[in-house]
Amino acid sequence: MNTATEPAPMAVTYITQPGRAKIQGSIRVPGDKSISHRSIMLGALADGTTEITGFLQGEDSLNTLRCFRAMGVEITEPVEGRVRVNGVGLHGLKAPAHPLYVGNSGTSMRLMAGILAGQSFDTVLEGDESLSRRPMKRVIDPLTQMGAVIESAEGGRSPLTIRGGQRLRAIEYTLPMASAQVKSCVLLAGLYAEGKTCVTEPAPTRDHTERMLTGFGYPVARDGSTACLDGGGQLIARQIDVPADISSAAFFMVAASIAPEADITLEHVGMNPTRTGVIDILKLMGADITLHNPREVGGEPVADVKIRSAKLRGIDIPEALVPLAIDEFPALFVAAACAEGRTVLTGAEELRVKESDRIAVMADGLNKLGVEATATPDGMIIQGKGANSQSFGSAEIWSQGDHRIAMSFAVAGLRSVGTITIHNCEFVETSFPGFADLFRHCGGGLVDQLVTGERA
Repeated sequence: MNTATEPAPMAVTYITQPGRAKIQGSIRVPGDKSISHRSIMLGALADGTTEITGFLQGEDSLNTLRCFRAMGVEITEPVEGRVRVNGVGLHGLKAPAHPLYVGNSGTSMRLMAGILAGQSFDTVLEGDESLSRRPMKRVIDPLTQMGAVIESAEGGRSPLTIRGGQRLRAIEYTLPMASAQVKSCVLLAGLYAEGKTCVTEPAPTRDHTERMLTGFGYPVARDGSTACLDGGGQLIARQIDVPADISSAAFFMVAASIAPEADITLEHVGMNPTRTGVIDILKLMGADITLHNPREVGGEPVADVKIRSAKLRGIDIPEALVPLAIDEFPALFVAAACAEGRTVLTGAEELRVKESDRIAVMADGLNKLGVEATATPDGMIIQGKGANSQSFGSAEIWSQGDHRIAMSFAVAGLRSVGTITIHNCEFVETSFPGFADLFRHCGGGLVDQLVTGERA
């Protein structure tokens, strides 16, 4: 563990306040984390200066920024989401003096592994304790097929030591699982490989990497489920306006759907078709969601999203939508708990290897609230409580340091007759800085308390 760069231990507890909810207004949630990561990475590898607006100033994105600074890229300090990256070109990165610390960000580690596999110098990628439990063999295997030399901890876990000076060769790789991070890792390594690198995915996943590479002037050929690029090209700097993160917006979509008399508009939300599964699923459940002012910004579709209270119904979630909403399921589980009837999720085993085992942790927490939630190997079965305005009891929840678990149970507090105490919420700042303040601003009852001492 990189004790020199890891933040000092702390703990944050959320306490929900019953009976105060009136989710209304017009807000803009922070910038898209996936696009923020990629804007720094590709901006650093481009020739010229990339201007970024709407950059997410959460700890995950900032760790990516710090890593590229450590490799000699001049990047300004973010101010109100504005960042300038003076790119060094594909071959301009320099050896860092220390291991590169990515904190809790699996996106940073997996995508950067692809970039670093093509460098002339050795690097070490390490993260926090939670990230060190997550599977990295899924990127080590294809990179090794390309000629990379990577050493890992037992079981293919981080930290990763990536040996420089390897001659990468292009491959045609079929993903064993639907994963945008693995797809992106292989494509980014393909920038440094000889020949045409192709990646085929078993189900659609977010395509921000392909879109942004194209925006930086690097051609990506897409044919159905396969994306290909030739190595040895050039990226040209550009301006990037990062849309609001639909994964962050999802908490307010669910909040407005389950709270009485709710009416909220979420501005400038990214509507990338590989990310809108949460909207499709909520609409199937009967949610009142409408899109306004659709437009395209920097190659990414955006729109304003209006959500009002609705009587939700349980559904069998179509497996085709699962990869398009994989990060939003903790919030969707809360929606299902407030729906009339049974909701069944299958084909989502990926949820078990996120920042926590999100299937197990959410099922346990919902059961504590009095919801009949049964974890299955690849999903969950939830018997909803129906349209009763106060469906849940009081409970003490341990989020396991998972930001999406913490925010989901904060939303559940909108339908609780008592308080829900949620421990280990400090990692919310990694993806959604200011969540508690914005939730209160919209009418949600939430107290956030800083607790000194070690994280539980």
